[in-house]
Formats: sequence, structure tokens, C-alpha cells
Amino acid sequence: MSMHTPAGWYPDPGTPGTERWFDGSAWTGHTRPAGGGQAYPGHPGPTAVVVPPAAGGPKRGVVIGGAVAVVAVAVAVIVAVVVNGKDDERTDPPVAGPTSSATTAAPEPTGSPTQSADTGGGDPAVVEDQLNGISLPIPQGWEKPEQTTDDVPTVSTAGDYQCPGDVGESCKYGIVTTRTPAKTDATTPEAIAKADISRAVEQAYTQDILGNDPYGGVKSHTVLASKATVVAGRDAYLVRWKVVTGAGPGGIVQSLVFPSPSGSQAPVVVRFVFDAGPKGPAVKLMDEIAAGIKAL
Repeated sequence: MSMHTPAGWYPDPGTPGTERWFDGSAWTGHTRPAGGGQAYPGHPGPTAVVVPPAAGGPKRGVVIGGAVAVVAVAVAVIVAVVVNGKDDERTDPPVAGPTSSATTAAPEPTGSPTQSADTGGGDPAVVEDQLNGISLPIPQGWEKPEQTTDDVPTVSTAGDYQCPGDVGESCKYGIVTTRTPAKTDATTPEAIAKADISRAVEQAYTQDILGNDPYGGVKSHTVLASKATVVAGRDAYLVRWKVVTGAGPGGIVQSLVFPSPSGSQAPVVVRFVFDAGPKGPAVKLMDEIAAGIKAL
């Protein structure tokens, strides 16, 4: 029979109280609180309870960490028993799964959640965000990292350097990620971008989950831009801050928000974190990457 699991939100056994998005063929890097209902407009909650592959929880911060997924599958078994010379066919109850016309179970993913989320469709020049229906270009000298700190589709500068906070960790000169926005009352790209920028700065430049402070914290910021734009043919809005940190040259952080080109048209947030020092990427590259975002 057909064994196919439809796309949807399923419980993440690796992180209690969390659900992870399964796109119908592989796990993605997107998570949300369990029982969250509609985490954002157009994306439904889970249709049933399953036993999906285990997935590791993400590490917060701009420092590069790791996440690995482990899987488990369940199948229904039909056993034929012969009694008194007659065949008495007995069928064991199927394992619980998403609502469908056939018994289903989540398939075994072929890589970590991050690798499943941004496969790039075999194109080494892009990273795909399958959940949000977009692809990010990979600029020359950048890469698609195998592991990320927060388990979302990511492109970054190749290699790393000693974090300026002298905590024995490695940092990147430039990172761009895509994600769904946190729960908020904001509904327009402008309102969501203005709400997201402070979270983006906090995640990039404050203490990580281990209590380390790679940049010495955030001391102040200056608004460099707050304006409407167009991304992938959609009306978008960006907010760009220059951030002063306690250690190092600080950074340039941008939140770019636009409706997904997919049918749901749910909002997408693209975060940019560039080192502000002489070795950091040029700010104009933010606009070039934004111009290269395409609908899948």
C-alpha cells in the first residue's frame, strides 16, 4: 500500500513541547511551540499525533553549533493464522498517523533537519527554504553550512574567526537566515520587520544558551534604514540597524519581511547579520542577496 505522510506540523520528540514541520518528503528546520494552532496565517496545526523521527533542538545565537536528527518508524503488520485447517486472517491495529486514506508513518530523513530544510534542489548556487517557498542565493566566497546555531536555512561567509569576546568560540563575518516570524500581533511586513529587528540583534549579539558572550553584549544601535521594497515580486519592508557591541567592531543587522510566494502567503523573515569591521561583507551585499531571492 502507499506509505506517504502529508506535510504538516508533528511533535518533536527531541525537544518536548515543540513541533517540527515535515514537508511531505523530509524534515525541515522550522519549529514552533506544541499546540500552537496557527503559528502564522495560512499554516494549519497538526492533523493527528504520530511518532516522527527524533530531531535535536537548536542552539540560540550567531555562534556556529550543531544539531543531529535520529529517526524511528512504525509499520502495520498483517498476520495470517491457520485454525482447524481453515485460514483465519487477522490484522493487527495500525499505528496512529496523520489523517489519510492509508496507514502512514513518517519516513526516515536522509540528513539532519538543517540539511533537509535547505537542500538547494541540487543547485550549489542557492539554499532552498521549502517551507516558505523561496531560495537564497549563495554569494561568491560564501557557503551553505552543514550545521547552524538555530537550525534554519542559512548561508554564511566561508570559514570563521575567533569571536572578539575571547570566549574560545568561532564566529562568522556574515550570516543570512530565513524563518517564519515569532508570534506577534503585527500583520503587515512593516510592522513585523520593526518588531523582529530587536530580536534579531539580541539573538546575534547577546549571550548564547551556554552563558557565553561572544561580542560583549549590545551597547547601542543606530537605525540606518527603514523602508518599503520588493522581494520575489512581493511588497516587502526592511529595517537595518548598526549595532555597537562591548567587544569587536559591532555589526549591521537587517530584518526583511515579505509574504511567501507560496499559496499560503504567510510572512517570511530574512535576517542579515554582517560584521561591521573591515573584514565584514559590504552592506550593499544585503541588497544584492535580497534581489536574488526567488520563488521556488
